[in-house]
Amino acid sequence: MTTTRSPVHYAYVLRCSDGSFYAGYTTDVERRVREHDAGDGAKYTRGRTPVELVHVERFQSKSAAMRREYEIKQLSRTQKERLVESSDAEADFDT
Repeated sequence: MTTTRSPVHYAYVLRCSDGSFYAGYTTDVERRVREHDAGDGAKYTRGRTPVELVHVERFQSKSAAMRREYEIKQLSRTQKERLVESSDAEADFDT
């Protein structure tokens, strides 16, 4: 019997080359960062490459991850900087 694992969902924050932040949602962080860097990601990041992954949060449901993405987008720049400073994106991103 095979069990189907439900995908893990992520809310993430990128630092763009102009110093701005971009928050997004995905089920595959590495692929999504590659897409952003290649200019195939969000319209916002297309002229702001290269991007750097600076924060990742893991969720069991798409709705929870997308809710968190929205919350992050509502933060002020100062609040986003604090979030990123308190984060270890590599440690948070355990595949």
